[in-house]
Order: sequence, then structure tokens, then C-alpha cells
Amino acid sequence: MRRRTWLGLLLLPACILVSAARAAEVPDAIRIGTLYAGSGTFASTSTTTLRGLQLWVETANAAGGVYVKAFDRKLPVKLIAYDDQSNTGTAASLYNRLITQDHVDLLVADMGSVMTSVGVPIAREHKQLFFNQTGTGANLFSAENPYMVLTSAQMSIPWATTLADFLAADGVKLGIRRVALLYATNDFTLTQANTVRAAIKEGGKMEIVSDSGVPTDTSNYVTIVNTLAAKKPDVVISLAYPNADIAFLRAVEDAGASFPMIFTIYAGIENELLHKSVGASGVLNVFTYVPPSLFENPVNFGMTLPQFKAAWDKRYAGEHMEFGFNSLSGYDTGLILEKTLSAATSLDQLELRRAVFSLSGELKTLGGSFRLRADGAQLGMSNLIGQIQKQPDGSEKLVPIFPDDRKAAEAIYPRP
Repeated sequence: MRRRTWLGLLLLPACILVSAARAAEVPDAIRIGTLYAGSGTFASTSTTTLRGLQLWVETANAAGGVYVKAFDRKLPVKLIAYDDQSNTGTAASLYNRLITQDHVDLLVADMGSVMTSVGVPIAREHKQLFFNQTGTGANLFSAENPYMVLTSAQMSIPWATTLADFLAADGVKLGIRRVALLYATNDFTLTQANTVRAAIKEGGKMEIVSDSGVPTDTSNYVTIVNTLAAKKPDVVISLAYPNADIAFLRAVEDAGASFPMIFTIYAGIENELLHKSVGASGVLNVFTYVPPSLFENPVNFGMTLPQFKAAWDKRYAGEHMEFGFNSLSGYDTGLILEKTLSAATSLDQLELRRAVFSLSGELKTLGGSFRLRADGAQLGMSNLIGQIQKQPDGSEKLVPIFPDDRKAAEAIYPRP
């Protein structure tokens, strides 16, 4: 009995060492899982977001991989991406697959609030940190959910607050009094509509003459435009995703509607896509957000804007990929994943959360300053208000007009 007991005690340290070695076993790669829409409503912007993330993966692997503090070495990145076809049911199934079958180390959302929303409860249920790229709707965030962080876009409320501030400051001076609100009924655009509506009512200097929501996949705006024209608004604020922006602006041209001011989100956010799809006359003098793909932010990690644009043009020269806000968003997500891995002491999901929050207020990428709220909402990456104006050489350019400290031109109102 004594000999067996002593033998067991002698073998115990060896067993502990073997267990510890297995626990610290270094993987052959860091597995990152994400979704994208190869077709359907969100295909154009989702695909460019994926391409931005892929460009980061290729750049990181070309440099020998990313430094992972948990293993004190560089490891290559393996990206696992599935096509959800802009379908929320398909996305839900694929998010589950990434977590339960592929066992990804890092889970990244598809682009936008609609395709992100179905993944939020799934990630939370599995206690998997959800790196939300551009799902900015207010309803996505909760103080009770520690398993989500917004990486590459400011949440929707500050976006819309900037628009509301422009209307209150410059809009009133321009003579804008009658406002028509048109919005797609999803978290992203509903949040912005609610913010603008509340600000207008509180300000008391403008009247909302039309306030209507439409399904996100609305593709025919002819009747809507004619109905709005009858209200004689000074401004139509149309809040939707790119396909709907394209359909709306085409309908305005087809109807010959002469709204004094038009604001849409994606005329600026995806300027190349809208210009190509609607044409120069359709986007000329439209007001919109000016994204960081069109003005340079100081960076302390990753490429500068000129460097990234050159890398994008070289990598995707044969694919006719439009360059815009979502291109940057995918790349910025990669940078944030990289910095998170360099700060996390393990791949435990709450440790990854601690690590990504340690970057808040410190990291500056192409999108701007990375700054998080306690519930994971992004507050640091802002957009300006601008207008697409004709330049002396005859070209069209999106120029900042608000706030005053970033203004490059005066607003043209009414729209000629």
C-alpha cells in the first residue's frame, strides 16, 4: 500500500505537467468566423466589408501572422466565411455552425444591423464574444449582455444627432421648415429616424409633414415619391440601405420631383456605388454623411488611408469592387481583432472582452478613434455632414459642410 501511495505521489507532478501542456497547446492558426451576403438586399455592402476583412487577413499572414499574447508567439489567421444570402434565417443557422461546429476563436458579424441582430442572442447563449462590425441600431445593445462589441462604426444615435444638429444650426438659417421623414423599418434606420424626429420636435422650429416607414427591401419608390411631392417638404430625409437609396433617387429623377433638399445615407457612405448606380445627375447636390473613406483620420495602428486605398485598388483591380465606408470597416475590424489578441492573456471570451475594452480611447484606425461604451456600443468613430457638389473642373465631389470646424464648402440650397 505504501509503495503504491508513494508511486502515485511521484507520478502526480508528471500528470499535472502533461495536463498543463495540453491546456496550453498552441493551435496551428487563429480561427475567425464570419458571414457575408453574396446575394440579396445587402450584397453590395456586405461583400465589400468581407473584402476589407480579407485584405487584413492577407496582410497579417504575409507578415508572419498576428501576435497572440496567450501563446506568446505569432500565429497565422484562418478566415472561415459563409454566405448567408441576405437571409436572416440562413444567418442564424450559420452563426450557430461557426460556434458549435467550426469552434471559431473569434466570431465576427455580417455587415449591418439586420444581419447582426439574429446573431446577438445566439452569441450570448453560447457565451461567445460577438465582434459586431457595423450593426449600429440602438436595440442591439444591452447592459446585461457582455458578449458584444461594436468595432467599426459609431452607433446610430450619434450619426443622427449630427444630422439633427445640422438641421437646427444651418437648416433653419437656410429656410428649412417642412421636413419629410422616410425610413426603412430596421434597427439601423429606425434608430436614426427616432433621433431626428425627437430633435425636431424638441427644437420647435420645424414641422414634420410626412413620417413614414417602409420595409427594408422596398425597391419601388415611385408612388412614395409622388406622395411626398404633394406634401411640399423643404427637405426629404430618406434613411435606408444602398439598394433602397438607389431606388429612391432614381424615382426622384423619373418623377421629375424637385425637392429643395434631399438627404440619404449611402450617397456618401458608399459614394462610388451610388454614383455608378444612379448617375451624376441623380446624386448631385444630395446631402449625406461624409465617411472616413473620404477624409483622412490620424492612425496609430495599421495603414493610412492613402496606403489602404492603394492596397485595395491593387488587390481588387480585377473584381470591380467599389471603395467606400464598408471597405474600411472590414479592414478596421481586422485591426481590432489583432490588437485584442495581442492584449488577451487567453482565448477565453470574457478575457477577449477585457482585452478589447483595454483598447478603448487608445486605438486609432482608419475609421477614427476607437472608444467604447460599457455595453459595447462604439462612440468614437464619427461621420460628418456633406453635400455632393459640382467642382470647377466639372466633376462631382462630396464635400464636408458641417460641423463648422470641418467645413470645406457652403451648403447649396435649394437643390437646383
